[in-house]
Amino acid sequence: MVVAEAAAAAGNEMSLSNMVLGFYEEAERERWAAEEEAAGGGDGSDDEESGGGSGGAESSAFCQEQRSRLHEALAKRSSAERRVQADAEEAVRQMRATPGGVCSCASRAAAGAGGACRGCALRFVAERLRDAGYNSAICRTRWCRTPEIPSGEHSYVDVVVPTRSGKAVRVVIEPGFRAEFEMARGGAEYRALVAALPEVFVGRPERLRAVVRVMCDAARQCARESGMHMAPWRKQRYMEAKWLGTPERAAPGPGGAAATAVPVGSPEKPPRFRASMLTLDFGGRTALEVV
Repeated sequence: MVVAEAAAAAGNEMSLSNMVLGFYEEAERERWAAEEEAAGGGDGSDDEESGGGSGGAESSAFCQEQRSRLHEALAKRSSAERRVQADAEEAVRQMRATPGGVCSCASRAAAGAGGACRGCALRFVAERLRDAGYNSAICRTRWCRTPEIPSGEHSYVDVVVPTRSGKAVRVVIEPGFRAEFEMARGGAEYRALVAALPEVFVGRPERLRAVVRVMCDAARQCARESGMHMAPWRKQRYMEAKWLGTPERAAPGPGGAAATAVPVGSPEKPPRFRASMLTLDFGGRTALEVV
């Protein structure tokens, strides 16, 4: 009974989410189309649409190729990635099975069937992975607006795993990966690709990049066949910026408290600062430190 109620609630939330997303996409489509027309069109990059719709045979061949590429990208997992994936999925199961949910912030009333807002969900997963012995933290990336994509920010979890060679490997964890690619107006072939995605993605940045490339190619083809404008937040540059930009990594402090964010390239050490002639005041003190 409880499972059925949860499933119904999740379905209602998904329907509402798709409806809201549809309105948002329509408004953004019109705004960005007007801006690009005023600017004289796109820059001819591979993220822009070109040409009209394709024939049935060509479309079928394209979809088959995308399915193969996606399967290959998802199948390439190291033993370390498989271990992290198992523990991350277990953390998500624990979160959903926690009575009353795990959300402790002001958004608790709107946490939904999963029992947590995104911030609390990420914190829960990161803490459970640390309890399991991983060097885990919440990462946040920010990127600026360009003529092709809008500005934004995104948070997720990562772990830094040591290898036998002594080199540390960074593994990205996205608990809501499938939802990041859902389209309210996606065709049947595109929806099938989304359904093939793991709900919890765990993998190295290069594997994530391959998956993002496949899904963005499919989204562009879907938009082209439907005669729609490619939404800027569906483009490969935007999607890659979410997980493959340079994030701040909020390493835990003593007692689990959050510490000052540090660069991903040196998760165990605070950033080293250096001063230039422009950062010194007349008293010889550093007025502004530059990383």
